[in-house]
Amino acid sequence: MWIFGWKGASGFSARSTAEEVTDGIDATGLTAIVTGASNGIGVETARVLAMRGAHVFMAVRNVDAGKSVKEAILKEIPTAKLDVMHLDLSSLASVKRFASEYVSSGLPLNLLINNAGMMCPYMLSTDNIEMQFATNHVGHFLLTHLLLERMKSTARESNQEGRIVNLSSEGHRFVYKEGIRFDKINNEAEYNKFLAYGQSKLANILHANELARRLKEEGINITANSLHPGAVATNFFRNLGVIGAITNLAGKYVLKNLPQGAATTCYTALHPQMKAVTGEYLCDSNLYKPSPQAKDDELAKKLWDFSLDLVHPFC
Repeated sequence: MWIFGWKGASGFSARSTAEEVTDGIDATGLTAIVTGASNGIGVETARVLAMRGAHVFMAVRNVDAGKSVKEAILKEIPTAKLDVMHLDLSSLASVKRFASEYVSSGLPLNLLINNAGMMCPYMLSTDNIEMQFATNHVGHFLLTHLLLERMKSTARESNQEGRIVNLSSEGHRFVYKEGIRFDKINNEAEYNKFLAYGQSKLANILHANELARRLKEEGINITANSLHPGAVATNFFRNLGVIGAITNLAGKYVLKNLPQGAATTCYTALHPQMKAVTGEYLCDSNLYKPSPQAKDDELAKKLWDFSLDLVHPFC
């Protein structure tokens, strides 16, 4: 009930902003990667993390746009530590290059914010995977997999909890009957862009849940959670034609603004209340109950194995 601004157990509400949920938090010494940091809530997430002292790597497809965002943030926050790196999540080769370059830098990694997302008509990625599933889930799955050892070593050496944050959506409730269509990922005849989007967002939650289970089993000091940022007024719907134009116009009056949209991400990444909290789903900076399919442990394990098979040549 964001319109009324009702606060949850955390003390925050849908109206809370990213700056408000991180007020008083010192992130100095932390290093973060934020995907999709050149537009939408990714920009605000990078800005606020940098404002709190974190060294933020902006992983973006459009480097020029990323550099423009970096310059704008530096004008406001001259002390901000920001770097821009190219990353095209729809290309597994690009993900591999990004991860290799980052690991080769020798830098630590405390926070991984899998923020980037998209919705589009039917098309295939360069790896012959349905584009929404490829970009929203598979790319982030591989990125996390390739950076996980760096995060583990950082957590051990710094004695600080690492945090992995997957941005999902309440759209995860609206999926194909099977939830994840393992045998029909590329089925164009039965494709529905809204259900395909929901499928990819369900995958984001299942990925975080299974990762959380594995990390906890290993005794690794890293948490993995997923969240719904809220219905935010961004250019997310740009690929939906007239529907997208209407949504964006209406959004100016009824949707969250960018500072509110980035709040749950920043809360999950930095707030002390989230210490040792893992395998959870959040909304409006509070714990929230996802769909039954999102809590299906067997489905999560099946998706993990399926995803590993897809990215195996790049591991």
